Amino acid sequence: MQKLFDSELKIMDVLWKNGDTTAKRMAEILKEQVGWSKTTTYTLISRCIHKGTVERMEPNFLCHPLVSIGQARELETTELINKMYDGAADQLVASILGRKNLSPEEIEKLKQLVNSLESGGRL
Repeated sequence: MQKLFDSELKIMDVLWKNGDTTAKRMAEILKEQVGWSKTTTYTLISRCIHKGTVERMEPNFLCHPLVSIGQARELETTELINKMYDGAADQLVASILGRKNLSPEEIEKLKQLVNSLESGGRL
């Protein structure tokens, strides 16, 4: 999967939240949310189609997401870890945890996640 720019993520976000959506309806939603013109929205949809993250279907230029939000998050997280933490995920986690006073419930949830990973599970 190619990197999605912020504007392309807005296109994807509409699809992730609403499911298959016509280009016309996406233009209406994005005009309301961020003030984009129909032309801007259609251009960005075309860019997403070219990148292989959106599929166009008929009738009515129905758009279907080919990438899940989980896949996009994984790519963005990997890029952040590589760019800002020299590939060291533990440094990213330490940075996040160091910025917030965690409740006992949050700490317990994190322990459960770590235990799950140590047991060979996935998040």
